[in-house]
Amino acid sequence: MGEVLFLAHRIPFPPDRGDKIRSHHLLRALAKLSPVHVACFADTDGDWEQEKELKQVAASYCLYERSKPLWRAGLEALASGKPVSLTAFDDARMHCCVRNLVAKRAIDTIVVFSGQMGQYIPPDFEGRVVVDLCDVDSAKFEAYGKSGKAPRRWIDAREAPLLAAEEARLAERAHATLLISENEAELFRSRLPAGHKARIAVLRNGIDHEFFDPQQVHAHGDLASTKGPHFVFTGQMDYAPNVAAAERVITRILPAIRAHHPEAQFHIVGRAPVAQLRAQDGKNGVRVWGEVPDVRPFIAAADIVLAPLEIARGIQNKVLEAMAMARPVLLTPEAATGIDATDGEHFAIAADDAALIGRALDLLADGPGSLAMAAAARRYVVEQQGWPAMLASLPELLGHRLPGTRRDAA
Repeated sequence: MGEVLFLAHRIPFPPDRGDKIRSHHLLRALAKLSPVHVACFADTDGDWEQEKELKQVAASYCLYERSKPLWRAGLEALASGKPVSLTAFDDARMHCCVRNLVAKRAIDTIVVFSGQMGQYIPPDFEGRVVVDLCDVDSAKFEAYGKSGKAPRRWIDAREAPLLAAEEARLAERAHATLLISENEAELFRSRLPAGHKARIAVLRNGIDHEFFDPQQVHAHGDLASTKGPHFVFTGQMDYAPNVAAAERVITRILPAIRAHHPEAQFHIVGRAPVAQLRAQDGKNGVRVWGEVPDVRPFIAAADIVLAPLEIARGIQNKVLEAMAMARPVLLTPEAATGIDATDGEHFAIAADDAALIGRALDLLADGPGSLAMAAAARRYVVEQQGWPAMLASLPELLGHRLPGTRRDAA
């Protein structure tokens, strides 16, 4: 069994946002199989503080600051005809690091986390390549290009086909291309050119249900001490789908709920809230908390955790976390994608605003029923969505044999 090179667009520590949660658990699982060399970027001072964690897991690593401004990445993309997503992560130091690692170490497998890092696979590398796309980014940009506002929607409309071509190229190169759910895998297949020979596998997201355990967490004091009811939304709050979901609640859902529950509050919890959200803090029951050291106390204090996403790719960690914390979850069909739980038993699904409002009021009116649903959600994730179960197929995907197994001659 040779060594592994793990390429990630962000340092996989701490596991406190969607992409980092997945890359963190994937890296740790890889490190149990083989020595892993890591090449990744740091975006913030907080990322650099996690270097010591990376050092404990990686056999060796390259960690570089990603400081290229978006305007420069955009100009490079226009000049080269490449997606902005690629030029934003194109770094000469990283190319050099990868070449040196492949030349000097016994690396027989490269694992690429997120399509932006596929550009670093050396053209002459003869080993195994596994690409974890997570979800179909080109489809996301296509949706932005149709529904967004100018001039950003023009940029997104350009990005979509260019990124789709890169995704197809990587899938052609890879021995296995991983997607986060069956729905996402089927979407990816439908977007590939006719006759494409991509080898696609599903690697679903899990949940650390021992960390997200309601028995280990106290409800946030500010929420617990005020009447409510309290609605909580978590996520990276400069991410366009999260911003749109929060604005949907503020403008179209919360006012209708407050007509029945005048003291209802909507709590937006997550780093980097954009200006239009910050401007709503303290108005009409809206609280914008920004980055917090731990989201669990907020989830624990929620009467309902909301996930009213209209554009969602893959599996929503925010939903799994709330389910693990045994809180009632109200979400859209888009946010439920990839989670094989049952509407009405483990969570409540509603598509349009009127349905979301109606189900929210029903959940508030039926306290015992809501708590029973929340308890069932906790049982579901403990039994069905733990990370060890989700990563059980990883050795096979890497072409590694486990003790006591045999490999057919084919």
